Amino acid sequence: MIANLTKNFFSSRNDRLVKHYQKEVKKINNLESHYEALNDKELQEAFEALKSQVRQSADPQEELQKVLFRSFAITREASKRILNMRHFDVQLIGGMVLHVGKIAEMKTGEGKTLVATLPVCLNAMTGESVHIVTVNDYLAKRDAETMRPLYEFLGFSVGVIVGGYYDDEDRLKQYACNIVYGTNNEFGFDYLRDNMKYDFQQKVQKHHYFAIIDEVDSILIDEARTPLIISGPANRTLDNYKIANEVALKLKEEEHYSIDEKNRVILLTESGISEAERLFNIDNLYSIENAILAHHLDQALKANNLFKKDKDYVLRDGEVVIVDEFTGRLSEGRRFSEGLHQALEAKENVKIKEESQTLADITYQNYFRLYEKLSGMTGTAQTEASEFLQIYNLEVISIPTNIPVHRRDLNDLIYKTEKEKFKALIQKIIELHKNGQPILVGTASIEKSEKIHELLKAQRIPHSVLNAKQHAQEAEIIKDAGKKGAVTIATNMAGRGVDIKIDDEVRELGGLYIIGTERHESRRIDNQLRGRSGRQGDPGTSQFYLSLEDSLLRIFGSDRIKNIMDKLGLDEGEHIESKLVTRSVESAQKKIESMHFEARKHLLEYDDVANEQRKAIYRVRNELLDPNQNITHRIIENRQECIALLLQKAEVFSNEDDLNALCGLALEDFNITLEAEALKEYYQKHNNFETYLDRVLTQAYEEKMSSLNEKTRNEIEKLIYLQTLDNLWREHLYTMDNLKTGIGLRGYNQKDPLVEYKKESFNLFLDLIKQIKYTSIKMLHKVQLNPLNEDIQEEAKHTKLKLEQNNTHLQTNDSSFMSKKPVRNEPCPCGSGKKYKNCCGKSGPKQGILAQ
Repeated sequence: MIANLTKNFFSSRNDRLVKHYQKEVKKINNLESHYEALNDKELQEAFEALKSQVRQSADPQEELQKVLFRSFAITREASKRILNMRHFDVQLIGGMVLHVGKIAEMKTGEGKTLVATLPVCLNAMTGESVHIVTVNDYLAKRDAETMRPLYEFLGFSVGVIVGGYYDDEDRLKQYACNIVYGTNNEFGFDYLRDNMKYDFQQKVQKHHYFAIIDEVDSILIDEARTPLIISGPANRTLDNYKIANEVALKLKEEEHYSIDEKNRVILLTESGISEAERLFNIDNLYSIENAILAHHLDQALKANNLFKKDKDYVLRDGEVVIVDEFTGRLSEGRRFSEGLHQALEAKENVKIKEESQTLADITYQNYFRLYEKLSGMTGTAQTEASEFLQIYNLEVISIPTNIPVHRRDLNDLIYKTEKEKFKALIQKIIELHKNGQPILVGTASIEKSEKIHELLKAQRIPHSVLNAKQHAQEAEIIKDAGKKGAVTIATNMAGRGVDIKIDDEVRELGGLYIIGTERHESRRIDNQLRGRSGRQGDPGTSQFYLSLEDSLLRIFGSDRIKNIMDKLGLDEGEHIESKLVTRSVESAQKKIESMHFEARKHLLEYDDVANEQRKAIYRVRNELLDPNQNITHRIIENRQECIALLLQKAEVFSNEDDLNALCGLALEDFNITLEAEALKEYYQKHNNFETYLDRVLTQAYEEKMSSLNEKTRNEIEKLIYLQTLDNLWREHLYTMDNLKTGIGLRGYNQKDPLVEYKKESFNLFLDLIKQIKYTSIKMLHKVQLNPLNEDIQEEAKHTKLKLEQNNTHLQTNDSSFMSKKPVRNEPCPCGSGKKYKNCCGKSGPKQGILAQ
């Protein structure tokens, strides 16, 4: 009842907003004849006048609203002339929805790429860079190149940020453009890399103004459980993974452990714990010293029982490569976290790569919330409307189609076994293929796509296979999927950003026929598959073939359906088809969607804690990188705090205390020699040590720095402060990772793990701030400056460049993120004069998207 009331409320609000925008569209249409009468030069001058109006305004955002109708009308007229594409009225509505920071839900084939040009051109008038985010490199490059002539006609520059070799100069040029296309990964990693740099001018993302996310549900929902992480080696032994894998293989299901597929966990029985202790040759698996073995065993059991080859991952060139569960694409460069990836490598008997330590990380949620204004478009967002509103404050508006949808969505057909299901769908393909109707068969895994491939091969039916192993040919395969007689087998990767076009002959045959081989955990993925057919009023049909052996039904919804089938007494090969069954399947999907939402919310709650700390650290970093900022005041303040901490460490409170410890610490940490008698004498006169220590430390420091000019001194001070901050921040992240891993156990003590995490991480952060202040002053006092070196500033620049190279020369197997790696004996590209193997070629940080 409540669900229906909520649904009706949002539906009526959606209708009201659409009616409001339809009135606004009339105002844009009234301007069409005026701009049609202008020649190209006059049209460009009219647009330039709007730009000047916006940029000279005291409130550019308010001014954008005033010029919106004229901007949209000019952009549409320019598109007609340059691209030979005229925006439909519904596309104008979509553009207005995007401009005000909402999500435009538009069906497949409604021209979302063209819709984006309207708010992009409007918002780029401010002079700020507008970012258009896509799910893969292919779409980013395609959309940028398609729309570039329009943008350039209106006086805007276009940049593209995709994987591959880009040096910082290239990236700076791309980001300096008015309009920048790129993938979510690249934008996120560039932000993290920016906050590891030692030169403010080399930061590529200067401002997060406005982003439009294409396929917004894929990026902000599907990928939101996997944070972006740049990592470095943790220098831990790798033997334990092999040992744990051998033990896992010797344990028996049910006797030694039970598998909970629903929650994807494995629980050891008492017998299993005893057997593991015997195999590991230890007394107590859960003692502190053996905790790491227990963790490795848990991951080894998951790797062997819950993660399937050619479904969750593939082996390629001796490496375990993750298959993205939502897109079916290979996620190169991405590694499972917490030792799971190493467990899979041990399972497959390939080289085990070193476990990594987090150097910088952020969730997609918190990255995209950096933007002043955010909007998105997709064909499927309403099922997650509440999450978009709750997490991102993004309202979903469903835009009507330009032409009504004529696709028939048939009820699901459910069979008892997978064998019966495949037999039936192959017969259906044969029947449709004889008539020449094109067919797209959607599968949930590479394994299933290859199984259908073998079955069709046996029937000698010509077909194409599109899965992660053929991703390079994706565009070509999809382009031909709507031709007469075409049979295309595809994983979920076929569902994003590409249109399958059909000709008049195929329309006469009934259009593209979609066959789903099993339901996905998310209803949106199923809707995307259906949406490949029936674009722009084309005919089409979709139907799902299911079995009780499908993972979704087996884990979540088979009992009720099985009872119905048993009562009906179905023979082999027979199926049931009813709305009741379809509703049962959708109910199972809703349960899983709810579980995934909780997982994303859980991840965000923990990252929100770290996010406040991250923002504080990055704010300090930006101040240190600002060439106009002098940090003398910061050094003076920190020195005074250090003196208090020094006295505390030496346990000195009065002149009666033993002052030898204080003298020893001052010499060790700050390179200054103190005399106990002088300290006592000063204390008797002034009743404190602080002023005396401050004077001595300041004098020693100023004497050391007196050989430097002000600019060089400021640069060296900032460099040392930055180095200290970065090193301690990384250690802090490592501690936070360990805290997060074990915090769940607090629940057994009737404590809320999140509350405990917030409390402990806050205390850790306070300690971090103290450590940064103390260690930076300590390093500034201990650094040795060579007065004979006439060019200390050059030395400082080289040190900065070396640090920059160590931080940003990211080594990973993902071609998307990897720069061209020099040969070991070549000169190092950082300019040190050393060979690469002896300089930046040593172990450096890596980046990847580590799944939770």
